[in-house]
Amino acid sequence: MATVYRLHPDNPQGRKLQAITEALRQGAVALYPTDTVYAIGCDLNHKGAVERVRQLKQVANDKPLTFLCDSLSNIADYALVSDSAYRIIRRLIPGPFTFVLPATKQVPRLVMNPKRRTTGIRVPDSPICLALVQTLRNPVISTSALTLVPEGNGKGPVQKMEVFDHLEKLVDLIIDDDLPLVYEVSTILDMSQDEPVVVRQGQGWEMAVDWGATLAEA
Repeated sequence: MATVYRLHPDNPQGRKLQAITEALRQGAVALYPTDTVYAIGCDLNHKGAVERVRQLKQVANDKPLTFLCDSLSNIADYALVSDSAYRIIRRLIPGPFTFVLPATKQVPRLVMNPKRRTTGIRVPDSPICLALVQTLRNPVISTSALTLVPEGNGKGPVQKMEVFDHLEKLVDLIIDDDLPLVYEVSTILDMSQDEPVVVRQGQGWEMAVDWGATLAEA
């Protein structure tokens, strides 16, 4: 049974953050809120925990996993950021955007796309997420939890307690921010080439286009 932590959405309590991040360092898998949908995640650098997340989500090893950073400088530790990508990213973070970027050697192979050697990175507009990354001092894997819940497709009527009830035996930690469930996913921008392209239209995609991204051809 998962341990439940209730965190203030704007000012997460430091003692609870310390307990959560210590568990993540030991390989715990957490269910936690973001500025988009609830996510399942773990410490980026704990191989066993990353493997558990892949098993839970039934994601093949050739499919990349997104992870959270807390700033543009933190992104630059894990991805190669071109001048054009930099100009857009700095306008969009923190926010509901996933940036697909060429990975540096600091990204574990189990996380990146092995063929393209790209990785997905977010800097969410979520005090809880940012505090987790800063307290852990490592990025945190972030993949949607709603697809694991019956009728949970990221847009459906599944309720928050249904998510908790369904996943409480599959994860080690549950973070509850006492806010309503969000259903709309992040916008994905492929920034691995010269021009940024919106490959998934989620929250805020119009803003990405306003700052110079183009829409992928249908």
